[in-house]
Amino acid sequence: MFSFTVAAVVFGVVFLAELPDKTALAGLMLGTRYRASYVFAGVAAAFAVHVALAIAAGSVLSLLPHRLVQAVVGVLFLAGAAVLLLKKDEDEEEVKKPADQSFWKVSGAGFMMILVAEFGDLTQIMTANLAARYDDPVSVGVGAVLALWAVAGLGILGGRTLMKYVPLKLITKVAAAVMVLLAGFSLYEAIAG
Repeated sequence: MFSFTVAAVVFGVVFLAELPDKTALAGLMLGTRYRASYVFAGVAAAFAVHVALAIAAGSVLSLLPHRLVQAVVGVLFLAGAAVLLLKKDEDEEEVKKPADQSFWKVSGAGFMMILVAEFGDLTQIMTANLAARYDDPVSVGVGAVLALWAVAGLGILGGRTLMKYVPLKLITKVAAAVMVLLAGFSLYEAIAG
């Protein structure tokens, strides 16, 4: 059964964690060079693949004993918060410009760039953790995909404007704080459970 609450929590966590990531910058860069709808189609497809893989991994985790899973999820959320707070600013990666502006060339470039850049990324690991924590793959998947698509859309259409008004450090700190809270809940369940 679909849970709007779980989807909303997942959306918030993944959205905040992905905003300061290189994906928003990559989307912004591609969006300034190519037709936004073509870029978004490729990026959106890549994120759907990533979320499906993360949900599958989280579903396997949910087969393990509940207390063990909650302890592992709690530790992974703490590690994710530490990664967010301790990572250094990354330079934009160069992307080869497709020879033409056709839908397949542009969307393919966006798909491949995100598929490679985001594999094993923090938000993919977080999505697997959330799938294990909530044992609700549909709600977690919908929340994660919508969050990643929202960040990609913001990056493609308005990344520069957002970064003018909301400091990247603040976004990173809020995402890390939410992850620490989720870690606390998971660790509490592991100990009390």
